[in-house]
Amino acid sequence: MNARFFSLLAGALACLLPLRSAWALLPIQHWTLDNGARVYFVENRALPMIDVSVDFPAGHARDSRATSGTANLAIGLMRMGAGGLSESELSARLADVGAQMSTRFDPDRSGYQLRTLSSPAEREQAVGVLARVLLEPAFPEPVLSREKERLLAGLREADTKPETTAERAFAAALFRDHPYGLRAAGELDSVPRITRDDVIAFYRRWMRSDWAVVAIMGDLSRADADALARRLTAGLPRADGPLPALAPVTPLPAAAERRIPHPASQSHILVGQPGLRRNDPDYFPLFVGNYVLGGGGFASRLVDEVRQKRGLAYSSYSYFAPYAELGPFQMGLQTKKEQADEALAVVRETLARFVREGPTEKELEAARSNLVGGFPLRIDSNRKIHDYLGTIGFYHLPLDYLDQFVPAIEAVTVEQVRDAFRRRLDPGRMVTVVVGPQPPKP
Repeated sequence: MNARFFSLLAGALACLLPLRSAWALLPIQHWTLDNGARVYFVENRALPMIDVSVDFPAGHARDSRATSGTANLAIGLMRMGAGGLSESELSARLADVGAQMSTRFDPDRSGYQLRTLSSPAEREQAVGVLARVLLEPAFPEPVLSREKERLLAGLREADTKPETTAERAFAAALFRDHPYGLRAAGELDSVPRITRDDVIAFYRRWMRSDWAVVAIMGDLSRADADALARRLTAGLPRADGPLPALAPVTPLPAAAERRIPHPASQSHILVGQPGLRRNDPDYFPLFVGNYVLGGGGFASRLVDEVRQKRGLAYSSYSYFAPYAELGPFQMGLQTKKEQADEALAVVRETLARFVREGPTEKELEAARSNLVGGFPLRIDSNRKIHDYLGTIGFYHLPLDYLDQFVPAIEAVTVEQVRDAFRRRLDPGRMVTVVVGPQPPKP
């Protein structure tokens, strides 16, 4: 989109009232193919480019403890040999037309994204590569062996770092037996056991046409978008039944604290509990409220209490990561080992006070203003809009989600924030992980 569009958009947002606007910010077209694939499309002729993605419910939450790492290997290996072409040949075909292809992988989903010029010859070659990757992956045994060794080396290196140790311990304590607690890349004892048959079985189990979400944005017509979506999904098998639901994330039974010795220069502190789902009705009160608590950088309470008033850490933060099931609410910071207990006490007290009292009217007004003012930056490129398009499709969000984003933020009140935080967070029942030099026992 061009600069003039975003100049007009910024002006419109500045004047936006809580009432629904008379124009559609993002005119999303949506339809379902006869093979069950769901398509989400935005036509934009401003640039001679298209962005396309195909996502499946095949994130690492579909692994088990014994198979951890299979989902990661499956999505990565798909581009390393497909449709009779080697990894280098696939890459060369993309490079020849200036196209870019990448993977998307998180707890809930995995898939591929492609950016290419919209001119027929370039588009044909780039989309042809993506079609081979999605429909005809070879999963070559030598490449699998190579990638497993590379992955294991990366896991060993990561396990030496205090932030990795903290994140792994935090996820395990937060999610316990739920697959959200698994490491996305797998474990040192699970990756060596993964076979080519395991990877193929995972691909065949989860890459189904009626579970596919195709998001397309750019310089093409709806008819062309429909043909493109059909080409990318036509060879996928249909599912034998409905999509298996993920197990629910259960609340923490009690507070839990773990301190892990590590010869790091600082202590790494993480505190949190299960937070919210992607379609949660409390999403906007929690989103706006968290901006005040710890999501607003130097404007947040955590930074004010931990850094500005006490100088205990350079920065601190909090966030909600919404998934299909309850994702994490997490607070974190790094501090000197001598200050770890003091910093942790400040974080806990800041959260407890916020849950008890909520934000002030002044804090909430500043948060709403900053979030609304920053909204154009969330959609200032085709790539960002396309990412939203894929999220809207995958999580079945309303087609006017972006139209309603600003009004929903502006409508949040102090009482709604206070009520949502009181119901959703219990300061007395949090997971705490401290990794770093441990003080000697008295």
